[in-house]
Parts: sequence; C-alpha cells; structure tokens
Amino acid sequence: MSSPTAPMTVAAVGVHVLDTHVLGIESIPAGSDGQLVETIRMSPAGTAGGTAVILSRLGAAVKSYGAVGTDPVGDTLLALLAREGVDTSGLVRKAEAQTSASVLPVRPNGDRPAWHCIGANGSFTLEDLPGDVLDGVTHLHLGGPEFLGGDAAGELLARARGLGITTSVDILAPGDPDMLAWIAAALPHTDYLLPNDEQVLGFTGATSLADGARALLDLGARCVAVTQGARGALVVTTEGVAEVPAYSIEVVDTTGCGDAFSAGFLRGLSLGQTPTEAAALGCATAAQVAQGVGTDAGSYDLAAVQAFQTA
Repeated sequence: MSSPTAPMTVAAVGVHVLDTHVLGIESIPAGSDGQLVETIRMSPAGTAGGTAVILSRLGAAVKSYGAVGTDPVGDTLLALLAREGVDTSGLVRKAEAQTSASVLPVRPNGDRPAWHCIGANGSFTLEDLPGDVLDGVTHLHLGGPEFLGGDAAGELLARARGLGITTSVDILAPGDPDMLAWIAAALPHTDYLLPNDEQVLGFTGATSLADGARALLDLGARCVAVTQGARGALVVTTEGVAEVPAYSIEVVDTTGCGDAFSAGFLRGLSLGQTPTEAAALGCATAAQVAQGVGTDAGSYDLAAVQAFQTA
C-alpha cells in the first residue's frame, strides 16, 4: 500500500460478499456435462467490502463493519480482507446465516451474470455496530443502505454528519421507485451518492442521467456521481453537470468496477480534489480493476493510479 499523502480514516459499513469468479464461460454445460475454464478465483467484494479493499490500497486506513456467517466462506472473506490491510474486527459473525456469496461466470467480453446468496447481509442492523464505530473516523461509507432501511441508515449518516464526518452511500439493489422510497430518508444525510446509470434512471423514471441525478439532489443528496460503464462517470451538483470519460483499456472483468470508482472518487476528495477531479481518479481506479479478475485485481497503489492518469 502507498503512504497516504492526506489522512483518511474510513468506516466501511454494510454489504460484504465473497465473490467466486469463473473465467472463460461462453455457455452453461447441458445436463451434468463438465467444461474446462481458464480461471476460478475468489475475491472480497460488496458495496462496503469491495470499496474497503480498494480504499486501503489507495492509502486510507479502513475498518469494515457488517455481518458474516461463522462458515468457511466467512473465514475466507475475513482472510482476504485482512490481507488487503482492512481491519475486520468490526464484522460480526452470525451462526444463523451463511456469509453472503456470489458466483460470477465471466464471459470473454467481460460481461458477468451472477448468482447471489444474500446471507448474513440480510440480518445486519444498527445494533451490530459498536458504540465507537465513528471514533476517529474522517469518512463513513455506507454500502447497501437498503439492508438497514432508510430510517436506520439516515440515523447512522446523520450521526456521522453531526460529528463532521464526510458521508457517502452506494446502493446495491437495482433501480426501482419503491426501492428509492425505502431508502429516501438516508439521502438528506448523504454528502456523496454513488449510483450507476441504471439505478438513477430506474429510481427516478427520468429520461436522462442528468435529470435523474438532479431528482436525487432534490431528495437531499449533496452530490451525485453516476458511473456509466465504458462511458465513464457523470458528476452532478447544484452547481452543474460534468462528464468524466473512462480510460481506454482492454477489459478482462468488470466485477468491482463500481466499488473501485467509489474508492477512487472518495480518495480523491480526501486529497482535496474537486468532485470532477475525484471522478477522474475514480475512473482511473476502476480501469485497474477491469484489467484483472475481481475487485482485488492487480497490485496498484495511489501513486500507480495517478501515474496511469498521466501516462
């Protein structure tokens, strides 16, 4: 990991998942037939867990909070997070639920349909957080507010904001007006909302991303930074709209690119960058992940991502 050039201490709260990637899948074998594939590997993921990993690589001090099972899947997830320098002592273990997990068959073009098991993420509540969760924290990142519900998420975010802590939110669920209503109470306490393009359009019914993002600003978010896949990102505040292009790379696997963007964007803000500049760092960070398999692909640090931006 790089030595941080600006202090950033993050509480990454919410969804933590163990991803299993299977590369080289063009079709599912018929019946009970088998098929040889290029690679099978596991990586830590989730709107909290994946972002935690990449923030740690970018020089932030990160502690994860959420719920995992007492199963071997949970053992593996904790070990992978710890290997990336993430403090996992805030993750509670619940015997009644398995650790959240996904299996992702990755097609040669980088597309990756998925099978998901919600598992312990579905049992995570504010009561699972210790009283000192926000002590010494400069940033609270909440991944998956829909699991807590808007009222509980809003309570946590408001507490953080009251302490002068910067807040960000990334949503896991697909875009749907009912889901937006479920989490709406969190938005007035959200400094940076980090959805993807499908979510923005689905939540709001808008015909353009800019209009959809403005609708989310109207609900209370201070800044909306929208990922658009190969098109990069769109940053919307009350001051205007900025398009930030993606970097031209050869895509291997797009798993975790949204989490990587979030991490790069938030790290950029901690370095004093404007939201548009931070979004460019987010896109550069996502490019590192897309060139490998899984959220933890590659071995970059902050200096390497910044060098990539100027290459």
